[in-house]
Amino acid sequence: MPASELPSIASLRPDFNWGVPTSSFQIEGATKEDGRGPSIWDVYGQNGDVKNHDTGDVACDHYHRYREDVALMKRLGVQAYRFSVAWPRVLPKGRGSANEPGLAFYDRLIDELLAAGIEPWLCLYHWDLPQALEDRGGWMNRESAAWFADYATLVAARYGDRVKRFATFNEPSIFSLFSRSYGKRDRASEDNFHRAIHHVNLAHGAAVDVLREKIPGVSIGGIHNCQPCRPSGSSEADAAAAARLNVYWNYAFPDPQCLGEYPSSMRAAIESHIRPGDMARIRRPLDWFGLNHYSPVYVKAQPNTMLGFEFGANPAGVPLTPIGWPIDPDLFGEKLRIVHQRYGLPVYVLENGYGNFDKPDETGAVVDPGRIEYLRLYIGAMNSAAADGVDVRGYFIWSLLDNFEWDSGYSHRFGLTYVDYASLRRIPKSSFSWYADLIKTARGGRR
Repeated sequence: MPASELPSIASLRPDFNWGVPTSSFQIEGATKEDGRGPSIWDVYGQNGDVKNHDTGDVACDHYHRYREDVALMKRLGVQAYRFSVAWPRVLPKGRGSANEPGLAFYDRLIDELLAAGIEPWLCLYHWDLPQALEDRGGWMNRESAAWFADYATLVAARYGDRVKRFATFNEPSIFSLFSRSYGKRDRASEDNFHRAIHHVNLAHGAAVDVLREKIPGVSIGGIHNCQPCRPSGSSEADAAAAARLNVYWNYAFPDPQCLGEYPSSMRAAIESHIRPGDMARIRRPLDWFGLNHYSPVYVKAQPNTMLGFEFGANPAGVPLTPIGWPIDPDLFGEKLRIVHQRYGLPVYVLENGYGNFDKPDETGAVVDPGRIEYLRLYIGAMNSAAADGVDVRGYFIWSLLDNFEWDSGYSHRFGLTYVDYASLRRIPKSSFSWYADLIKTARGGRR
């Protein structure tokens, strides 16, 4: 592939990390094997609430095909792989007795990664809360911070000899906003929403302390979905709704975790859940900031929802991905600059990607020029931010594989690798080769 098709990366650090991420529920499958307990997403899928009634029962069958997937990563040339541990696989009831077969799976995965020269980045939580803990109140129960600390202790003791990069939560704003708050306004649900936010933050701080204590040389961060929130209309009500959502989406978690305080506009709503010493327990020293970004979101006022918003139409003329997400690399660069200035931590872009409805052509190849152009633009914007002094140290494309995309099931495809869900065959897309060429170029021709 001609070098002219690759973005400029001249301003990125020589030791820049190129990687790919996945998450446990989205790829592993084997949901009823080897002692794994049910997660909230198992129950949600079994209830038929996902598009096309899809479930994670098989997903990409990574549980059995992890060696094949690590071989894909080695072929790609990535230096790092971000994955998550399935809490209900290692602790089927969320607490109490550990599940040795589940723990052993991640031993095998980690060892396979290290043998391939790929650094494992372990995220403790990517949305698959054990159902047994949800039945005890989930994140609305203040005890959840202690549950999470115990789980982190188990993971640290088992894998800390080989894994040194850890994240606590992936996108806490998303699983709190869209599991607790996006519904009819009533005081009880609003109170539950703020309670859950605070308890997740407490759990983050508790886990950081565990990881620091148990793992020499550990490097820890949180992963936050940072999406600019913009009004879809010109009314003052739309502007107010966008500003309100912006606080909860972009600052309700990184501000207390990195700055030790909640944004001023939400403090009155959350203060009843804060006990003496809580903010110090939440603000623990971090080594880096994990930033996930895809697009801006456009919203309009909707008084009948708790936060007073609903998603509105994208402005006319804004280019969109095939799944309808706006493409605006300049706002990605802007968000990188904001995070750098606000938190003063090294930044790793741990998710960025392009959703499509990919399928093989008549030759069996999966050609995805739209994804390549999106990645070229966004990596170029990241390079420009680095030229302006943003301390960005890594970039991970979501995702290695097409996978279970939450409420969208298997209808949306973000992978660099196409997965034929009927046969589970993996087919690297043209974007896979493009990214491999970019990494090779970045590393001076080395693999």
